[in-house]
Parts: sequence; structure tokens; C-alpha cells
Amino acid sequence: MSSSSKHTALSVNLNKVALVRNTRHLGIPSVTRAATLCLQAGARGITVHPRPDERHIRLHDVLDLAELMLSWPDCEFNIEGNPFHNLMAIAADVRARGLPLHQLTFVPDSEGQFTSDHGWRFPEDAQRLAPLVMQAQALGARVSLFMDAEVSAMPAAKAVGADRVELYTEPYAAAWGTLGQAEQLARFRAAAQAALDAGLGVNAGHDLNRDNLTAFLRAVPGVSEVSIGHALIADALEQGYMATVAAYNGCIDEAFA
Repeated sequence: MSSSSKHTALSVNLNKVALVRNTRHLGIPSVTRAATLCLQAGARGITVHPRPDERHIRLHDVLDLAELMLSWPDCEFNIEGNPFHNLMAIAADVRARGLPLHQLTFVPDSEGQFTSDHGWRFPEDAQRLAPLVMQAQALGARVSLFMDAEVSAMPAAKAVGADRVELYTEPYAAAWGTLGQAEQLARFRAAAQAALDAGLGVNAGHDLNRDNLTAFLRAVPGVSEVSIGHALIADALEQGYMATVAAYNGCIDEAFA
């Protein structure tokens, strides 16, 4: 998926599908079926975040989805996680089987963390991240670092070898519809521009939804990909995968109309 001022790719995070499935032992809802329907509806990628406790996505899901992506060569498979926990071993397993892996998103979560809530810190994390970035790239994967919208951190992210950053958008989502919305948009705009100026690609994700997505993409330059899970899957419970993915792609199209 190439970066373009006229295009932002939608990657669907399927963690919550697996979370529901794991409450029983029946194998439903199917994670691969969800991925298939989302891709058929026009999603440009699939994202998963296999945590060490396997509370949602499990190793077999990662492998099953990687196999599925062989049938979708124009779409991308993105695996998120902490590279100091289980992420690198999973990535190596995928590639050892000759399966596609387009992007690894490094996220600084603790093992029991409820959800991602902050980005990497520089210079604190630089020395230990750099060799893992190289290791991931040696597997043939693009590396995106999950980052707070801090202008000063973008050159540091580039310096450790990252290809992209994923801007952590929860502060923007929390400010949506309040007096702080404009301030947050300005903050994310500046951070994205700093990333682009440093030679990084820009992704974004966390609490983006049908209400706030268009305004974000209108204001923030050069966003190559948005990764959306919780809100999209919640919408799909009411509207179905096909209609929901179409609606999110409509939000993206509206931003560039």
C-alpha cells in the first residue's frame, strides 16, 4: 500500500472478533471469515495484536490469517505487539513458513495491559529498539513505531531505523466534540508533518470511528494507513462487516473529496 495524499488505506483490526470467539469453544465467530468479508468489502489490510496471554488473537489465528492473505496479494498483513515479548518470535514463525508479513507495528505494552495507551519514549527506548527494527526488516517487514503525537520524537524514531510511525490517536478521540478538538488536531498535524519531514511514513490508530475519522484525515497530512478495530467491530455487530467497511471507506473518501 503506497502512501498518497489522495489515499489512506483502511486496515481492520480483528482482535475483538477473537475476543468474542474465545468466550466459548465453538470456533465462532470466525476470525478468518471476518477477514475475508472485510477484504471483500474493500479493506486494504488486516491487523492483529497477539498478546502474550492470548486473550483474543492466538498464534493459530496469525498463521491462518497469513495464509489467507496469500489470496489477497494487493492487501497487507500487519501484526502489532511488543517486540520484547512475543512479537518477534511470531513474526519469525510466519516468515519461516513462507507466509506474507508486510508490517510489524512495535507497541510498548506491558504484558497485562488492558489496551495500548502510550507510545515509545526517546531517547530512553532508542538503544534497545534499534536492533529489533533491523531484525524485523531482515524478515522483510516494514516497521512502524507506535508513537505519541510529539514533534520532537519523530527524528528520533527515524534514527532507530523505523519506516513509519503509528500516531496514537486516543487523545484526539477523547477531545472530539469538545473545545480541545482543534488543539488536538493541530498537535497531530504538526507531529505528522514532522514525521514526513524526517522521512517517515505515517499511520494512525486508536479510537478512530465513523464520527471522527474524516475530520482527522482532512487535518493531518500524509496518513498512509488507519488501523481501526474496536469501533469498526462494534458497528459491524449492527450493520454487518460489508456495510461497515464500506462506511469507513466512505469516511476516508469524504476526507479527500
